[in-house]
Amino acid sequence: MRVSDPEALSLTLKECPVEVITLERTLTELDHVRLLNLLRRDARGDGSPQQVRAIEDVLEASALVPSREVAPDVVTMYSQVLLQDSQTGQRNTLTLCYPADAEPAVGFVSVLSPVGSALLGLRVGSIARWSTPAGDEKAAEILAILFQPESSGDYAM
Repeated sequence: MRVSDPEALSLTLKECPVEVITLERTLTELDHVRLLNLLRRDARGDGSPQQVRAIEDVLEASALVPSREVAPDVVTMYSQVLLQDSQTGQRNTLTLCYPADAEPAVGFVSVLSPVGSALLGLRVGSIARWSTPAGDEKAAEILAILFQPESSGDYAM
């Protein structure tokens, strides 16, 4: 279909139901440096080789911004997010943290976990996708960021 009238094209596009899945990621420069340092000293084995590779991929592909300039809808380290499981509709609140602070039973998930690396740098409205250690595929929509350190003026957390 060829549309020469931009207004008609705009109306046509608005009528088309399209789900947009955002894969672009944004990291603060500080989170980027800290994660690089974490990976360099991962001799303790905090993450599986697959998870370390997943974080390396995120670090290589993400846009970097100063902490003071990160958008308030981006998942940064120590952000608390509200997720909705794409299959069950169940909502969960998780806080993205470093391995030393991880306590999955109370919602603190390591950035080196499958869900942690899937969330890092995504925006509200994005679909995070990951594989469980058992090989199951999971997906959840980021509904809200309940807390982001940078939005609260904490640029060094």
